[in-house]
Amino acid sequence: MSDELFRFLSRNAAAPVQSRPPADRVVAGDPVFTTWNVEERGALYCGLWQSTPGKWRIHYDEWEYCRILEGLSVVTEDGGAARIVRTGDSFVIRPGFRGTWEVLETTLKDYVVLA
Repeated sequence: MSDELFRFLSRNAAAPVQSRPPADRVVAGDPVFTTWNVEERGALYCGLWQSTPGKWRIHYDEWEYCRILEGLSVVTEDGGAARIVRTGDSFVIRPGFRGTWEVLETTLKDYVVLA
């Protein structure tokens, strides 16, 4: 099978891109994101994302599936309960979600986003 039609999700599958959350959304720390965006097809994105410790506000206008591969984070919806996510956890965040993401231990996830 051609590499163009079958791809593993790995840190070697795409060039890493580093970024940070917008300064006005940072609640604590200085989190640094590294993203390996392996697939981009129209409004569909898929790859790996990693963040160092910190806390920031999140606003989801897109649908996202995540699986935590490493680390420990807390995702809290505005007015809702804090959810601890750790290695092995899978979840979906739907459009309209507002809250915070706090990385307690450097977290690596794979993701599929439909914008």
